[in-house]
Amino acid sequence: MPSKHISIRLLISSIYCLASLGAYAADEKVDLALINKIRDEGMNRSQVMQTLSTLTDEIGPRLTGSPGLRKAGEWTKAQLTEMGMQNAHTESFAPFGKSWSIEKSSIRMLTPAKAELIAIPRAWTGSTDGIKRAKVVYAKFENEEDLAKWKGKLNGVVLLRTPPAPTKPQMKADASRYTEKELADIAAHDLIDPKNDEPAPNRPPFNAAAAAKAGEFSKKLLPYFIEEKVLATVFASYSHDGTVFVQEGGSFKNDAPPYTFASVVMAAENYNRLYRLVNSKKEVELELDVQVNFSQEDPANSINVFADFPGSDKKEEVVMLGGHLDSWHGGTGATDNGAGVAVAMEAMRILKAVGFKPRRTIRIGLWGGEEQGLLGSKDFIKKYVAEFNEPKKDAKINEKQDEKDTPALKLKPLHNKISAYFNLDNGYGKIRGIYTENNLQVQPIFDAWLAPFRDLGATTSTMKNTDGTDHEAFEDVGVPGFQFIQDPMDYDSRTHHSNMDVFDKVQKGDMMQAAIIMASFVAHAANRDEMLPRKPLPKESTRGN
Repeated sequence: MPSKHISIRLLISSIYCLASLGAYAADEKVDLALINKIRDEGMNRSQVMQTLSTLTDEIGPRLTGSPGLRKAGEWTKAQLTEMGMQNAHTESFAPFGKSWSIEKSSIRMLTPAKAELIAIPRAWTGSTDGIKRAKVVYAKFENEEDLAKWKGKLNGVVLLRTPPAPTKPQMKADASRYTEKELADIAAHDLIDPKNDEPAPNRPPFNAAAAAKAGEFSKKLLPYFIEEKVLATVFASYSHDGTVFVQEGGSFKNDAPPYTFASVVMAAENYNRLYRLVNSKKEVELELDVQVNFSQEDPANSINVFADFPGSDKKEEVVMLGGHLDSWHGGTGATDNGAGVAVAMEAMRILKAVGFKPRRTIRIGLWGGEEQGLLGSKDFIKKYVAEFNEPKKDAKINEKQDEKDTPALKLKPLHNKISAYFNLDNGYGKIRGIYTENNLQVQPIFDAWLAPFRDLGATTSTMKNTDGTDHEAFEDVGVPGFQFIQDPMDYDSRTHHSNMDVFDKVQKGDMMQAAIIMASFVAHAANRDEMLPRKPLPKESTRGN
């Protein structure tokens, strides 16, 4: 335990550091008059929920490659033009792959009792080719012996593919907001040596050989089920209360083998009922009518959307904001990420409505293909910003010469023109702060920009990284990309990639607050004398390219 005197010295040192940081932050210009206008417009004349309603209730799910994404792209482009933005347009990042959408899906139990079942087709899987009746079978498939055991016994059946889903009483609310303690934990930047990380308690160490063997075996299942003429496969959702978490089952890639039978994820309570009946040797018969639309790639279905609010004396430089326009198909893509799209569009509308005069051009980017691996934002980066050089495979060059002659990044004209990209994609919760992505130089700047919003709950900047969304594509090539800290609400527990990702889950006040803060951040970045500070250029891609 440290002595009292050491503790006092550490406390004095911490206070001095915080005071120095505060002095630095105080040097950052904050336009309170502009913020007053932004707050007034965003609170009293907000259109953010109207935007979200059209995007979700009217247009609906926006799976990449589907007509839904194209429709959303055309609508957002028209809306941005109507707001007064310039050069609103879509850009395709094709080749993407197969187009897929649900025409209809209905599953009922006929025996031993009649019941409507909640189930949603997995993306890029097939149809039943009309209304079919079929018995239900449960079978494990873990090795070659299982394939031999069931050969010739699966023709026309509905195959349960997973054990019953664990369910338990819901003892607390799904949704939550960050407490002050939790925000403090986010702000604290603990240093962890990944080489010394220990596996979680009670979790066996990862076995790469076993995982590779299981992966190779799983590749045999699709052609096996096709050959055996399985009618449909059913997987249990990992949630409860009728919530179905569903993503892809087949592959969107053009050269992938076709998924010729239906495959669905079913609500846990419905799935468990079927499993118990089958396990009790009861004969279970279902009626299925699953129709999906497959088609070859249409480049208009795999798009990003862009629009500009032109700058003045620094118009060649750019500040960007956005979120991803694509979604999964189980719900209507409201919290993931219609909320981010609506907030970014509302931020643009607010700045135009208050008569803001940006020095730098403000560009909104609404990305497609985020759910399949940041395909839209990575395409933009590769075309206009930077790309990593392919490593030399044969040449034996020492490290110093390789660094000198072959830089890791091939920079393109826009690389040195983007001041920052601000992203919103952590659900629909209000903004509580921002991740600085280990950029120490921007932290006092962001602290100054956050200060006028303490009354709205936005107080925290952290040096920590966050991942899993489109700001990564910018950060990966050395362009400042930032994601806001948002209240978790019930995003991970209920709405993320589920049939409950719908408009009704989104709270108007949170959306209004987020749009106001995003508008202010973008405006201040656009009108600073200097672009935002950057970290050193990466020597290699750290998050994939």
